Amino acid sequence: MAAVGWIGLGNMGGPMAANLVKAGHTVRGYDVVPAAVEAAAAAGVEPAGSVAEAVAGADVVFTMLPKGEHSRAVYLGEDGIFAAASTDTLIVESSTIDIETAQLLHDTAAGAGFRFVDAPVSGGISGAAAATLTFMVGGEPGAVQEAAGYIEPMAGNVIATGGPTTGEAAKICNNLMLFINMAGTAEGAVLADRLGLDRKVFWDIASVSSGDSWALRTWYPLPDVVPTAAANNDFAPTFTAELANKDITLALQAAEGTGTPLRVGAQVQELLQQLLDAGQGGRDCTMIVQLVDGRLEVTDQA
Repeated sequence: MAAVGWIGLGNMGGPMAANLVKAGHTVRGYDVVPAAVEAAAAAGVEPAGSVAEAVAGADVVFTMLPKGEHSRAVYLGEDGIFAAASTDTLIVESSTIDIETAQLLHDTAAGAGFRFVDAPVSGGISGAAAATLTFMVGGEPGAVQEAAGYIEPMAGNVIATGGPTTGEAAKICNNLMLFINMAGTAEGAVLADRLGLDRKVFWDIASVSSGDSWALRTWYPLPDVVPTAAANNDFAPTFTAELANKDITLALQAAEGTGTPLRVGAQVQELLQQLLDAGQGGRDCTMIVQLVDGRLEVTDQA
């Protein structure tokens, strides 16, 4: 069994670290939010008082952080991972971050002699708890293969995506498609409702027809249709609008850098931004349905 350092014990990182504990690893974790550390400790994670303390003596270090700016601070800071960890330590960055930051971390790691992979995940909070996440792992082949062994207790799928930053690229493109599907599902659900279709009957049709998608099957945005939908729980977050907006913005940034027009993606980002402007960034992203049915009105910011 391995000694694991873990940075970022939030809604995703906490249950992921707990699954490594269940697999028999010793996990020492750190988060800037004391309540997150306490919750992880209840699941068997050893609390650390700093990044440096969490990574000391670790065979592998995982990070699960909100944004690229947080990753830069944790990795590149004076007391950050690259300064505090041994170069014998394998480092796995599982945050969803911009390609530029991912490349910087790969380059810095290589220059300092670290084995480093970018390995973002898909599957949400429920997948983190159930250990069914899909990991998309980019980096040098040897490091990717080594990382897969540590990842398996948290994963339903571990997919090697290619060289450095390709894991982040896969995640960004996947989530772009997810949120476009989610917006389309919201529009179709509201229209079907207003045309008098029984919600469950329509869902039964769409889920086995060409309107099917993961968003429809898992996040159907009207209540009492899909058990896993946030709509059943007043849009308590399974994936916050703020994080959804962050992820689709990463896609738009990557599109700008590659000269790729994302016209539909840009429209969905505008809808998510409207949720943030309405003070709903901490609610579930499927609350976008309330922009479709008119329950949530947003004042024109122009």
